[in-house]
Amino acid sequence: MQSASETEPGHAPGPMNDKQILQAMSGLMAGMFVAILAGTVVANALPRIIADLGASQSSYTWVVTAELLAMTATVPLWGKLSDLYNQKMLLQLSLSLFIVGSLVAGLSHDVGLLIFSRVVQGIGAGGLTALAQVVMAAIIPPRRLGKYAGIFGAVFAVGTVAGPLIGGVLVDTSWLGWRWCFFIGVPFALLGIILLQRTLKLPTVRREVTIDYLGAFLIVAGVCALLIWTSLAGNSFDWASWQTAALTLTGAALLLAAVFVEARAKDPVIPLSIFRNRTVTLTTVASLFVGVAMFAGTVFLSQYFQIALGKSPTVAGLMSLPMIGGLLVSSTVAGQLISRTGRWKGYLVGGGVTMTVGLALLSTIGADTHFGLLSLYMAILGIGVGMLMQNLVLAAQNDVPAQDLGTATSVLSFFRSLGGTVGVSVLGAILANRVASEMTKGLGAAGIAPEGGGHAVPDMTQLPDALRPIVENAYGVATGDLFLISAPFAVVALIVVLFIKEKPLKTTSGMERRLAEAEAEAGAESGAGVEFAKDGPGDEGTGGAPVADKEPAGR
Repeated sequence: MQSASETEPGHAPGPMNDKQILQAMSGLMAGMFVAILAGTVVANALPRIIADLGASQSSYTWVVTAELLAMTATVPLWGKLSDLYNQKMLLQLSLSLFIVGSLVAGLSHDVGLLIFSRVVQGIGAGGLTALAQVVMAAIIPPRRLGKYAGIFGAVFAVGTVAGPLIGGVLVDTSWLGWRWCFFIGVPFALLGIILLQRTLKLPTVRREVTIDYLGAFLIVAGVCALLIWTSLAGNSFDWASWQTAALTLTGAALLLAAVFVEARAKDPVIPLSIFRNRTVTLTTVASLFVGVAMFAGTVFLSQYFQIALGKSPTVAGLMSLPMIGGLLVSSTVAGQLISRTGRWKGYLVGGGVTMTVGLALLSTIGADTHFGLLSLYMAILGIGVGMLMQNLVLAAQNDVPAQDLGTATSVLSFFRSLGGTVGVSVLGAILANRVASEMTKGLGAAGIAPEGGGHAVPDMTQLPDALRPIVENAYGVATGDLFLISAPFAVVALIVVLFIKEKPLKTTSGMERRLAEAEAEAGAESGAGVEFAKDGPGDEGTGGAPVADKEPAGR
């Protein structure tokens, strides 16, 4: 199988100016915006959706987890494909899957179909997560990447702020309703596909490759087995049960088999050799624990706002502004300073410390926490996440050969999503059990006999006045406990970051480095040549690029 190229024959590419980079990023930003919007617009609607469909707290967690699980399991595959095939086509395919998932979700009439649609969305999100950062590294040198990462941070912040607000308004508008939370992202996804076709021009090294389908299957199956276990344990069956043993042993066996296959494959999905790079290994471990700490606590904040604090979906969306503001300011400022000075490790360490402090402070919240204090805690957490998350990717991309940019980036995204998915699943089970125990305690103290269905998400608009304070207190206490459990994972991430060695940021883009590496390989191999190719009529790029055509021995 051979990858396609998008270059115009005739001359090698030079560095892109700011206007060209912004034009190329326009489709990427639209794609990332729709991915963020799809997640955040649903956040405030979920309590209403689950109550409307008559589902349980376990289903609430599954609606979140299903997308994360599908995204996590497919990120390495998208990353590998980005090293081999047309990245623009893969991005457009990701957005198309997102559109299909969104339409099915909006038409769902039971929680099973809704969860399935979230899986389809997750597969599309896996492509966007892996490919957006790969393409940025391809067109922007690491030394300049911080500035543009700040622009992406702004898109992230706008999508995250707009999502809950739009979702709240849609849910609170009777003639629209929660289904439009899924439909609203479709036009943005279509816009992203069009902009990518018009603006993104990438040279791709032509390589003769074989896809390691067995390794891909074993990785996806092993990860899914473990994630399904963490999602169901504590709700559908006990942590210590035969189901736990079956799922964990199956997952471990599949992943061990994947390691065996990947070590011997000609073109592995995740080359094990990449972990010989100290920076990649450390940033991967740090990303895993950042995912646990960040996703696990924050995904349940909207539920806390609406149930523990008794706010409407619209108000709950506004209440998340301090955290998003902190993330926007820190990611933008840190990106500008990194581009100006070339120094980046201090921001990783500072982000790790700040994120840990923010989680520790949020562990003290309850149903009676003043919003001013809550805002401060959320802003501190946002500042820490903004300094840490994107710069871990920058550190890894700066220290690998250009031909491994897709793999390295997807490995970091994979482990961050894996940590988030496991964290959401485990803490979702903890939240459900903690709420149930607090409800039993509160009902007993009030002399009210507990009823069945203690794991169902309550509809606060239908609760009698006598039950409201009991439910609010239960969710307040349980949410604070989730942040307390998340904080140690942030501490581990901070410790790992301390061991990352700071290296000077490169001043050439991944695209330029990739073509230079291809020319060097072509010149070193007997019978290898350099050829030019292009994607097709109308795909003229900003400059032609040589493409190494590596022939196997004997041809």
